[in-house]
Amino acid sequence: MIDHVGFNVKDVHASKAFYDRALAPLAIGVIVTVGPDQTGGRTYLGYGKDGKPFFWFGDDPELGNKLHVAFAAGTRAEVDAFHAAAVAAGGRDNGAPGLRPHYHPNYYGAFVVDPDGHNIEAVHHGGEPQVGY
Repeated sequence: MIDHVGFNVKDVHASKAFYDRALAPLAIGVIVTVGPDQTGGRTYLGYGKDGKPFFWFGDDPELGNKLHVAFAAGTRAEVDAFHAAAVAAGGRDNGAPGLRPHYHPNYYGAFVVDPDGHNIEAVHHGGEPQVGY
């Protein structure tokens, strides 16, 4: 199952203005903002509903128009296995398995870059997502 998807934008503020209005009829809005102090200079916005962000975008010109897809894992061991298998299959490590508490305290993920440069992740939330996640 897909946990969330994300992509890069040229102007995060213009994109926010667009998606705020476009997604309002669907009751989808910003659930979380991950700011420059947590990312080394970039801003990422997570849109969703019911406390769960599933649609992300951010201002990350270094990655160009690369896609980010995160697959839901049932356990931390599955995240570890995904990372090992993806690297063995030729993927490039883009973040070893581990906790990412800047998303929420139980966010355990691993990242690889696929052959086309897309950022692929497996994530286990350790239970239900946190409110305000």
